[in-house]
Amino acid sequence: MLGIIQGLTEFLPISSSAHVQIATQLLGLGAMPKPELTAFIATIQLGTEAAVLIYFWKDIVRIVKAWFGSLTNRGMVDEAKKRDSKLGWLIIVGSLPVIGIGLVFKHQIENNLRNLWVIAIMLIVFGLLLGVADRVGKRQKSIDQLTTRDGLLYGLGQALAVIPGVSRSGGTITVGLLLGYSRQAAARYSFLLAIPAVVASGLFEFVTSVGDLPTDLLIGAAVASVFAFGVGFSVIVVLLKYLARGSFAPFVIWRLIVGIWLLAMLTSGQFVA
Repeated sequence: MLGIIQGLTEFLPISSSAHVQIATQLLGLGAMPKPELTAFIATIQLGTEAAVLIYFWKDIVRIVKAWFGSLTNRGMVDEAKKRDSKLGWLIIVGSLPVIGIGLVFKHQIENNLRNLWVIAIMLIVFGLLLGVADRVGKRQKSIDQLTTRDGLLYGLGQALAVIPGVSRSGGTITVGLLLGYSRQAAARYSFLLAIPAVVASGLFEFVTSVGDLPTDLLIGAAVASVFAFGVGFSVIVVLLKYLARGSFAPFVIWRLIVGIWLLAMLTSGQFVA
């Protein structure tokens, strides 16, 4: 169940961390030792990381080659390679805010912000922001029109995702829509921008916490990772096709419903923050 939920929510602008944390409550996993639960969740995230790497593999290889070419100025006559090398630089620069904030405030995030009250409020607030951005954004720019300023603003949007309930893709897509990018372009760049930070943080969490998993949970985490990979890959394919004609309204509505429901559960005492 956790693998499926991780795969479903990682790439949608609805916050995977929020949904996985809510699911642990609903599945009665709150009594698990925190190190084991943290290690389990870190492990199943490897499945969704593999999904985004495989889906965008050709793009990644092309961008990396162009980026290395820009260091030696080889093959930079081609305009397409120039765009790819610039995209590579913007992904690096745009990844710095979330990496820096994640490292500096890691303790505060894990101990103070991983709270269901915070998650509920962020689901609602950033759901409304996504709805406004989707409504007022001009949706005219393509990913090829990405500028240095816009790349940095995307990075700041991604950095907001250190707050549980914001959503990595939700933060960056909201920024992209407000900057005038099309829904597909905002989502696609959101995925590409997330790769360095997600892979680096995921591998770090896995390496530092996998030792807390006993054999039976390690096997369970491996199975969950397979489900997370399959579901996550399918979500990327379907989402990018959907955004060619559809809006983010369903995700906004879902965030509001879950956020309000979670507040009701917390207020009634059925959930413990």
